[in-house]
Amino acid sequence: MTAGVGSRLPWRLRAPWRRLRALLRHEYWRMRFAFWMGAALIGIGAAALAEMATLATHALTTLQRHWMWAPFFISPVGLVTSLWLTRRFFPGSQGSGIPQVIAAMHESQPDTSRLVSLRIAIGKIFLTGLSLFSGASIGREGPTVHVGASMAAVAGRLSGIRNRHTLERTLVMAGGAAGIAAAFNTPIAGFMFAIEELARGFEERDSGILIVTVLISGLTATVLEGNYTYLGIVHTALTGRQWVLIPACALIGGAAGGLFSRLLLDISGHLQMQTRARPYGVVIGLAFVIAALGTLAHGTTYGTGYSEARSLVHNTMHYPWWFPMARWLGNLASYLCGVPGGLFAPALATGAGIGADLGRLLPYGPLPAAVILGMAGYLSGVVQTPLTAFIIVAEITGNRDMLIPLIATSFLAYLVSRLICREPVYQALAVRLLGPAPPA
Repeated sequence: MTAGVGSRLPWRLRAPWRRLRALLRHEYWRMRFAFWMGAALIGIGAAALAEMATLATHALTTLQRHWMWAPFFISPVGLVTSLWLTRRFFPGSQGSGIPQVIAAMHESQPDTSRLVSLRIAIGKIFLTGLSLFSGASIGREGPTVHVGASMAAVAGRLSGIRNRHTLERTLVMAGGAAGIAAAFNTPIAGFMFAIEELARGFEERDSGILIVTVLISGLTATVLEGNYTYLGIVHTALTGRQWVLIPACALIGGAAGGLFSRLLLDISGHLQMQTRARPYGVVIGLAFVIAALGTLAHGTTYGTGYSEARSLVHNTMHYPWWFPMARWLGNLASYLCGVPGGLFAPALATGAGIGADLGRLLPYGPLPAAVILGMAGYLSGVVQTPLTAFIIVAEITGNRDMLIPLIATSFLAYLVSRLICREPVYQALAVRLLGPAPPA
């Protein structure tokens, strides 16, 4: 028998030769090509969600300008339709989607298609747009995380991986992180979100897949949407006694965020038990609440809250003092409907309103600084991920002078929120999806 090339090489070159031969195998490139395609699809999905969110919100506000009572018809019909489609054709696509991603990573069964799949990704994109057109105060970032994780999971299933279940969980985490990065154009925040929220821990061997997936999806979204800062560049800083805004924003933002999470968990758990047979009556009632809030607030409680947060950060629009409370209630009512939609963007708008109110009450510093701290405090209070909260706010405003105040506000708000809601909202919702633990 003729000896192979590897056996004729000097012993010092045999190990590198074996690594090179493994690198050139067809399966190696097929697997990675599937991952890269999945990452590119995440960027496309993020861009599609962004465009759909803009069009849906614009369509609703245009209708409301021509007919003030339009939301009282559109909201009940649209939200009931969205819920029916979710339950009938896209089960698993309800809510933010982040709890489904967390549950998929901790699912003990090899098949996670009930939580992350191509069908769910398609439904998430379409139904989030329908919910936004219906006036729901929801974000697209949570759905983008869900779409990203679903795309990555599909890529893993198509790649022919031997240990598919283990690597698929890594891909789900990477896809979820890429969703945040692509939605906000914040790659660092996406990476931190994966560590702090999705995994609640991190293994070094997963870092390559995570980084590459985040970069490819982010670049794809940037090509489609342009390189942008989510809320625009904001130049502001705190000096001297202006630092009193830090404990104020942390206390109010953390308490409001913790109360939001506590009520969301308690009320949604009660509704889940009471309305399994007839959920649509509750949705109709909540839809009228959403429509009434939007009418009273002249449409500022509808949609993601992007335009409101941006105008508050740049101090180009004045909103009434009760704006953050209306936004808070609208987001809670929208999430309780059970339709697809996230919490991140509405939390930023609510936090911006809280910061603006505190900035006017404590006029020790520039209003944009108070708004930025309010966003970090409330977001940290809702999701209880302080590192992700301050990094997101820093990246979406392009502000580097506020890093220390943002860190302090986020961590103080997290501590305040924990006094009201002991369990992070996404983790608690994920546990409900997984069901009760089997007896020991």
